[in-house]
Amino acid sequence: MSRHVAIVTDSTAYLPQDAMERHRITAVPLTVVLGDRALEEGTEISARSLAQALQKRKPVTTSRPSPEMFAAAYRAAAEEGAMGIVSLHLSAEFSGTYDAAALAAQDAPVPVRVVDSGMVAMALGFCALAAAETAEGGGTLDEAVAAAEKRADGTAAYFYVDTLDYLRRGGRIGAAQALLGSALAVKPLLQLDEGRIELREKVRTASKAIARLEEIVVERAGRSPVDIAVQHLAAGERAAALAERLRERVPRLAELYVSEVGAVIGAHTGPGLLGAVVSPR
Repeated sequence: MSRHVAIVTDSTAYLPQDAMERHRITAVPLTVVLGDRALEEGTEISARSLAQALQKRKPVTTSRPSPEMFAAAYRAAAEEGAMGIVSLHLSAEFSGTYDAAALAAQDAPVPVRVVDSGMVAMALGFCALAAAETAEGGGTLDEAVAAAEKRADGTAAYFYVDTLDYLRRGGRIGAAQALLGSALAVKPLLQLDEGRIELREKVRTASKAIARLEEIVVERAGRSPVDIAVQHLAAGERAAALAERLRERVPRLAELYVSEVGAVIGAHTGPGLLGAVVSPR
């Protein structure tokens, strides 16, 4: 990297590869443990393979990157000319990734600012893009951090899951735990709130839940310039249809991304996930 501020994130940002390359963002991979095999997200296990394993009820767990992996990323950035690094990561409520990055930052060859975005998936990705764009414009380390934090403050993430079972198993269900007693009778809409997964609304059917998800996103977008990401796991047709409707209904839509989440998030949501991230410019 020739610019003075480098951007490091983790694999759960799920940024498109062309955006990663264009903005020179480095993603350190988390690990998916499938049976007795530890596989790096993004290179050694695909979302589709993960979905098939979950459907067969194979045991799946996830783990954070090691501090050594972050240390290697920081050294590489410094060797390529970076004078400082912004290291942006998924919510510390979900993972020890932030802690591993902070530990590695202590011995990095250049200053590293490690940021708990409170986000995940493209909600984190948009924060990384904001930091990268600021750095590309000549911004300082502090300015790049501020840009990421401002983007996080304005970003909202909502999602629908076919079942709460995967979130329950992973212990990442937050206040939505109260739904478990009636999980068969409702289709929950969830949201990210202060780094945790919380219940937004209870809806009776999948079709009504997805329609309500669309309405929430349109309301949140309003008439300000926004980027939107529609993400899914093994629900490509649903995602494409939702994206097309949002393209028609959001008046000041800047960028619209449609993608499948990776194996780490998929392991905790299960197949059928449909989510939308709204991020004001």
